[in-house]
Amino acid sequence: FFVTTTIVKHAPVFGERKYCNLLIRQIKTWQAHFQFAILGYVIMPSHFHWIVKVQPSLGTISDVMRELKSHAAWTIMDKLERDARHEFTALFAGASRGVNDQRRKFWMKRFDDQVIRNQKMFMAKLLYIHNNPVKAGLVERAEDYEFSSARNYITGDHSVLYVDTSYAG
Repeated sequence: FFVTTTIVKHAPVFGERKYCNLLIRQIKTWQAHFQFAILGYVIMPSHFHWIVKVQPSLGTISDVMRELKSHAAWTIMDKLERDARHEFTALFAGASRGVNDQRRKFWMKRFDDQVIRNQKMFMAKLLYIHNNPVKAGLVERAEDYEFSSARNYITGDHSVLYVDTSYAG
């Protein structure tokens, strides 16, 4: 699956490394639980994209995203409160108004997912993911962006997240 999920109001929380690391920690936790393979990813300031291969007997893409988004949201919002990042905490409190007794809301309600149907589609989505930080002007070369699987594919660096690069051929 090619998946995109976005922070409410496109708040650029992931513009700071420490909040990206909190998301990475949650990804690793749920990867251990659901045993999915990460084939590509990028964490942009206000959203993230990834390509994952799930094992439906252990959890669907909906299961993975529900748990990841829920736990990551609480972890990140708690850290934002401790860091006194009022511009974000006020935004997330405001976004929760009228949403089933929620005190805060971090992610937009839904996530977008597409089934990867063939190698051509996989490569197109992977290139899109890797070029996202370049297109946004965050780096000049895809592999220079810390929170992207471009580093895994181009330099063999799996220090942030392990990515199964064998699918790219």
